[in-house]
Amino acid sequence: MSAALVRPRSGKIIGGVCAALAARFGLPKFLVRLGFVIFGLVGVGELAYIVLWILIPKAPA
Repeated sequence: MSAALVRPRSGKIIGGVCAALAARFGLPKFLVRLGFVIFGLVGVGELAYIVLWILIPKAPA
């Protein structure tokens, strides 16, 4: 069973979006981060990151 889609309180760099997506889909964090960098170069990565940062809840304490 996969983990819930929540932003972790540890193991994150900025907002925890990449860490949350990596945990949810069972991918290495560096691959998810690399994907956002590549999408950022074409102009949609930053917007997607901000939207997901707003939509994905933070993990409970």
